[in-house]
Amino acid sequence: MDLATISIAIILLMIILLGGSVWIGISLFLIGFGGLFIFTEVPLGRLLSNSVWNNTNGSAMMALPMFIWMGEILFRSRISQNLFNGLTPWMDRIPGRLLHVNILACTFFAAVSGSSAATTATVGKITVPELKERGYQHRLSIGSLAGAGTLGFLVPPSMMMLVYGIIGDVSIGRLFIAGILPGIMIASLFSGYIFFRCLINPSLAPARAESYTWIQRLKGLKDIAPVAILIAGVLGSLYAGWATPTEAGVVGVVGAMLFAIFTGSMDRQVFMASIKGAIKTAAMIMLIVMGAGYFSVAIGFLGITRQLTMFVAEMGLSPYMLILILTLVYLVLGCLLDGFSMIVMTTPIFLPLVTFVGFDPVWFGIYIILMIELAQITPPVGFNLFVISGLTNEDILTIARAALPFFLILCAATAIVTIFPRFVLFLPNLM
Repeated sequence: MDLATISIAIILLMIILLGGSVWIGISLFLIGFGGLFIFTEVPLGRLLSNSVWNNTNGSAMMALPMFIWMGEILFRSRISQNLFNGLTPWMDRIPGRLLHVNILACTFFAAVSGSSAATTATVGKITVPELKERGYQHRLSIGSLAGAGTLGFLVPPSMMMLVYGIIGDVSIGRLFIAGILPGIMIASLFSGYIFFRCLINPSLAPARAESYTWIQRLKGLKDIAPVAILIAGVLGSLYAGWATPTEAGVVGVVGAMLFAIFTGSMDRQVFMASIKGAIKTAAMIMLIVMGAGYFSVAIGFLGITRQLTMFVAEMGLSPYMLILILTLVYLVLGCLLDGFSMIVMTTPIFLPLVTFVGFDPVWFGIYIILMIELAQITPPVGFNLFVISGLTNEDILTIARAALPFFLILCAATAIVTIFPRFVLFLPNLM
């Protein structure tokens, strides 16, 4: 059977299942099963058992629930409110003022939560009412929140990096380290945009009568310290080689638990809610990863990856032309699918192509995360848009228009890391 027929059949099956609201993990199992059943004679049950076991028995899957649990604890504690209080005095004299707290709070919280939606919701619940009360331009307020909230996927530790690392068999430690510099760059670009917008038009971020002293700023450091210590503990242990990703996740959970107890926001109800939330999310991701593993095996047996690689080789596409084509594909997918779906459906097909033309798998992981960040603020399925809509009661298109400048900044950041891949690989290559 030729590649075109097989590909069309799989795409049609995918449209039917996903369009019918079948769970993503189950859909991937059924697509893989259907493709193998129709076009091959391989033993389906044996492949299924081997695939499920191989994708769930690694240490990386142990890291996943740990990082999710850490994020759940932080989401339900007062650490995020304290972080806002600690950052506020330091932004008092900068054009844009508390709008920069949106960026910095999202960056800090992203570094310990691993989730874009959790980052946006947690920071937004604090900053959106505060900025509105102080007279900040609402459009710039929600736009900066939508953009900065996407950093939850890029700034390590990241759930998306874990899933990509498992599916693509890429070092999770190297992926985490690779996300640091791009994350800092994007946060800086967001803050730079706010700085110059408010420098040109100060009314976007009006000043208040009160001002903060250096004593108040220094006192605010104690509210920033818990998050900074967690970041140093989790990423420092990974970077120094003292801990595996699983052990680093345990460090994060213990640290988050201790700080939640220290701030008086940990009780039996919060503890049980954090466990239930972590179990639900981990089980959902586990099912998706198992389905993706079986889908990947099916793609391999059907010869799709091999034939696509040969097709690209015969076309003689330059590496950058291939990335441009993939970018257009991801932008379209981002309007229709969530981030996990984009990773699990495209990694088995696209990763061999990009490695064939010379790109590093770690770099490609960061590239995919950037594509998912763009999808987070792209209607109609942009999750950050839905989160902010729930906070503000604004319609999705209004929030998307507010986030457009930050969408364009993310596009520029993607171009930078594509033209200069060593920027992404600098820190991982030092490990």
